[in-house]
Amino acid sequence: MMGHRGDAGRRSRSGRFGPPAKVLIANRGEIAVRILRACRELGLQTVAVYSEADRGALHVRHADEAYPIGGSSAQESYLRIDKIIEAARASGAAAIHPGYGFLSENAAFATACEEAGIVFIGPPAKAIADMGDKVMARRLMDEAGVPVLPGTPTNLRDDEMMHRAQQIGFPLFVKAAAGGGGKGMRLVERADALGRSLGAARREALGAFGDDRLYLEKAILNARHVEVQILADTHGRVVHLGERECSIQRRHQKLIEEAPSPGLGEKLRQNMGRIAVRAAAAVGYVNAGTVEFLLAQDGSFYFLEMNTRLQVEHPVTESVVMTSADDIVHIDIVKEQLRIAGGGALGYEQRDIHVRGSAIECRITAEDPFNGFLPMTGHIIDVWEPSGPGIRVDSGIYPGLEVSPHYDPLLAKLISWGNTRDEAIQRMRRALREYRIVGIPTSVPFHRAVMGAPAFVEGAYDTSFLDEAFLASMPGQGQQASDELEDIAAMAAVLLHHEVSDRRRDKTFTASGRRPANGRPSRWKLIARREAIGR
Repeated sequence: MMGHRGDAGRRSRSGRFGPPAKVLIANRGEIAVRILRACRELGLQTVAVYSEADRGALHVRHADEAYPIGGSSAQESYLRIDKIIEAARASGAAAIHPGYGFLSENAAFATACEEAGIVFIGPPAKAIADMGDKVMARRLMDEAGVPVLPGTPTNLRDDEMMHRAQQIGFPLFVKAAAGGGGKGMRLVERADALGRSLGAARREALGAFGDDRLYLEKAILNARHVEVQILADTHGRVVHLGERECSIQRRHQKLIEEAPSPGLGEKLRQNMGRIAVRAAAAVGYVNAGTVEFLLAQDGSFYFLEMNTRLQVEHPVTESVVMTSADDIVHIDIVKEQLRIAGGGALGYEQRDIHVRGSAIECRITAEDPFNGFLPMTGHIIDVWEPSGPGIRVDSGIYPGLEVSPHYDPLLAKLISWGNTRDEAIQRMRRALREYRIVGIPTSVPFHRAVMGAPAFVEGAYDTSFLDEAFLASMPGQGQQASDELEDIAAMAAVLLHHEVSDRRRDKTFTASGRRPANGRPSRWKLIARREAIGR
């Protein structure tokens, strides 16, 4: 683990260390709010950082302290290691939680925290670096006995890759060694397309990561994307918390996840968990992480990558996993991260971990699913969030918030839980019908369509599920129009109410001798006009 400041951890009566007393969250949006809430439940003080675009963000409002760190773009703010370390020092924060994205898998950031005497709530810098280099990760996993796909090293010229591709066989993937999130990645199905794909992948990888190293890897089509959540403490204990199904993706970006996977039997589930624990132990891993696999139709599976951070989809695991070491309790992964960072040991072993029920997560994004998932920006006029049995919403939005073009379009995560998978689906359908975000298009209609798709309902889907044919035939165009009319009607009712109130207030002002509103339109009129122009 990283070096601790003198006050980084606090010893409990039992002699175990507790979480750092003050934590800086080096992130934004829903994940920053999620981490802040976990800190508050543990009695920890919280520090937010924010860009110019995020002055009014929810995580800034919730934190005990907040520090500006630069301009609106991520390069000017959330990717500035120096500014974040400076904010931690100014606030007296003993630890930094990176969340996901931004600097969460940046080994230089973990090292900078260590050198500053600040706890990095994540794995050691070396584990981040080793797993961040995809070719190094493949080699380490192969040495540890973790199954990996046939592939190449990164030090090959294009002509050498062309030759090795014939030996591997098509289809195959061109991948960026420093890649992630599908960037610098190309599926190549024929030899005559390899040259163009290598050139395009190099340019994209250089732009995204500043590193144009590539490698080839055998492609398994119609496979499932299954990942295993692991936790590891500083005392040598590593456990897994079961698997998540992440096969519903668009351009290698996950859109819907569920736990447990409907495609695994108990024997395969145990084997994948055992291999994931072996993978984590092989790199001296500490804290929370995820080992990702491709699961072929014949039941064989292969290491894909290791995410050395908290995952977006961690709530589905939290919804179904519990421990019975002392009592039957759900595992809060973020709280476990904080305890581990303070030197605490996991209070349970693998045999104590159990899975109950089924959970599904839908990523609610500011994207238009009827227009190629085009990212959307603008003001959120109003929000109706679903609730009720088995429903959880992790959100970073509120009425009046401006959705910025500078960041990922993720707005919130909607999670449903049920005693059975069918109940989880039914609850998700109900929750999606209740969900209203007024002001900008969102991915909610897309998720409604998936929840009604026979292949999803039957659990018989893989990474090819979300192809252009599904998107083109996606039901709901009429439903989207109906939903927009409902939103407009609801908004009109609110505007009318406030307009009547404004008029009554103006009359009162006149009768009392006070000056009326100078003929200016009310705030609600301005919103209505802006919304009309936007439509």
